[in-house]
Amino acid sequence: MKYTQATLDKIERVLEDVGYVLRYERGTFQSGYCILEQKKVVVLNKFLQMEGRINTLVDIVPQLNIRPDELPPDIRKTYDEVMVKHAESDEDKA
Repeated sequence: MKYTQATLDKIERVLEDVGYVLRYERGTFQSGYCILEQKKVVVLNKFLQMEGRINTLVDIVPQLNIRPDELPPDIRKTYDEVMVKHAESDEDKA
């Protein structure tokens, strides 16, 4: 997965397609983000650089209640790539 604006846009679109609102705000998030499940809002630290934003979204997407079979094919492909990247990062941490 490349760290480009196009990649960030694709991951943001996954959240958008499942009804989440993604906001970039100031805050004291220890993890760099906050998820408000009941309101379907994800807030990322606006000071994160592109690589940080992508990595944070890769950590967030598996935590959300997403049904992959309901995603359009192009969004499903991005979702699958995120899940693979997340699994790889989990292996690296172990």
